[in-house]
Amino acid sequence: MSDASPILVWIRRDLRLTDHAALSAAAASGRPVIPVFLNDEAVQALGAAPRWRLGLGVEAFANTLAGIGSELVLRRGDALECLGRLVDETGAGAVYWQRSYDPVQQARDSEIKAALRGRGLEARSFPGHLLFEPWTVETKTGGFYRVYTPYWNAVRGRDPGAPLGAVTALVAPRAWPAGDALSDWRLGAAMDRGAEITRAHVRPGEAAAQDRLHAFTAGAVGAYARMRDIPAVSGTSRLSEHLTHGEISPRQAWAAGMAAMERGAAGAETFLKELVWREFAYHLLHYTPHIAHANWRPEWDGFPWNTDPDRSEVRAWIRGRTGIQFVDAAMRELYVTGYMHNRARMIVASYLTKHLLTHWKIGLDWFADHLVDWDPAANAMGWQWSAGSGPDATPYFRVFNPVSQLDKFDPDRAYVRRWIAEGRAKPAPEALSYFDAIPRSWGLLPGDPYPAPVVGAEDGRKRALSAYENRGF
Repeated sequence: MSDASPILVWIRRDLRLTDHAALSAAAASGRPVIPVFLNDEAVQALGAAPRWRLGLGVEAFANTLAGIGSELVLRRGDALECLGRLVDETGAGAVYWQRSYDPVQQARDSEIKAALRGRGLEARSFPGHLLFEPWTVETKTGGFYRVYTPYWNAVRGRDPGAPLGAVTALVAPRAWPAGDALSDWRLGAAMDRGAEITRAHVRPGEAAAQDRLHAFTAGAVGAYARMRDIPAVSGTSRLSEHLTHGEISPRQAWAAGMAAMERGAAGAETFLKELVWREFAYHLLHYTPHIAHANWRPEWDGFPWNTDPDRSEVRAWIRGRTGIQFVDAAMRELYVTGYMHNRARMIVASYLTKHLLTHWKIGLDWFADHLVDWDPAANAMGWQWSAGSGPDATPYFRVFNPVSQLDKFDPDRAYVRRWIAEGRAKPAPEALSYFDAIPRSWGLLPGDPYPAPVVGAEDGRKRALSAYENRGF
C-alpha cells in the first residue's frame, strides 16, 4: 500500500471532531480520510432508547463532517466484513478506530485488528473514551482497585493530558464509496410513539455537548456538591448522554472541571470525582468483566431474589405505579425524557432490589433498554452497588427509605408534581406526557386513582434486612 492510500476511520462512540485521537492522526498523515460508521452487531445489540439516541448522534456528526467538507459513510453488517469490503472498494491502506472497553467488543476488536493486519493493512486503535487506560492504574502491589476512594486518591493528581484540538479539515478520497441512508436503518423503530415525546428532551451532537459543558462550568458547578442531589432542579451537568456517545471527551470535561476548581468553584472537585466514578466503573469492567452479567460478589449467588419480570410488583415498578412517589416519578421521568436523575436512579434501584427483593439484572436490562445515556460499565456498577452485590463496603446497612429520601431531596414535592398526574386537577405537562409515551396496551389514564404502595417503605426495609440476616450477611 502506498503512503497516499486512504485511511478508513471507523467511528463508534466518538461522535466528535475535538480530542479525537484517531481522526487527528489520520488528518495529520495528509492522506485521504474516509470516516465510516457501521450498523454492526454492537449497534444491533443496543436497547431501544440507546440505539435511537445513537442514531441522532450519528446524524449530527454526519452534518458536522459535512461542515468541514467530509462525509460519513454508513454501512450495515458484520464489522469485519464491512471494513474488508470498504478496503477493497477504496484501496485503503489503514483502518483507525478508538477503543471500546467492554469485554465483548474488546475481543471482537482484537480479532478485527489481527485480520486486517493479516491482509497487510495498518490497523491502529487509539484511546479517547476514558481519562486513563484501565491497565495503567494499579495498586502499589500491582493489582486493581476494588474500592472507589483509593482509586480516586490514585488518579486525582494524574494529568490525563490536554485535549487535542478540533480536526478542521480532512483530505477527501478521489471518489467516495457508496453508503446507506441513515433513515433506512430505522434505529428508532423500537421506540414506537415514545420517540416523538423523548425527542424534545435530548440534545444530540458535539455542539450541544460543548454548550452544556460551558454553561455548567460557568454556573451550576459552584453549587454542584449540594444541588446534584435535588431532582427538581437543573443542578447537574447533563453530560452523560454526550459522554456515552463520545460527543464530548472525558478529557474535555476534566480540563473544564479543573479550570473551574482553580477559579474557586466550590463544587468542581465533586464534579471531577463523578468523572472518576465513571472511570472506576470501567476499571472494574476491565479487571472483573463478570460485573456486567453476574454478581460481583460471589457470596450473593445463592440469594433468593425474585427473577420473574412479570411478577405484579415488578410490573408496578416498570410502569411507575408502585404507590411510592419518588420511585414512580423517577420511572416516569425515564419514559418521557430517556433520562433519570442520579439520586432517583439510586432510589428506584434500591426499591426494586431491596424492597421488592428482585434481581438487579431485571433493573439493569430495563435501564439498558430505556436510558439514552446508557453506559455498559456505569449501568452494571450502579445496579450492583445499589443491590449490595457489587463494590461497596456496607451493602447490608444501605436500604434507602424512599419516603424519607423524598422528604430530604424533594421536600416541597416539586419533582413529584412534575411527573405524577393522578389526583391532580391540573397535572403538569410533563406528567401528562408520560401517558403519551407509554404503550397503549397498559391502558393507563391521567384520571386513574393513584395506587397504594405495593410494598411500604418501612415494611420493605424490614423484609430486606430479614432476608439478609437469614443469609448470614
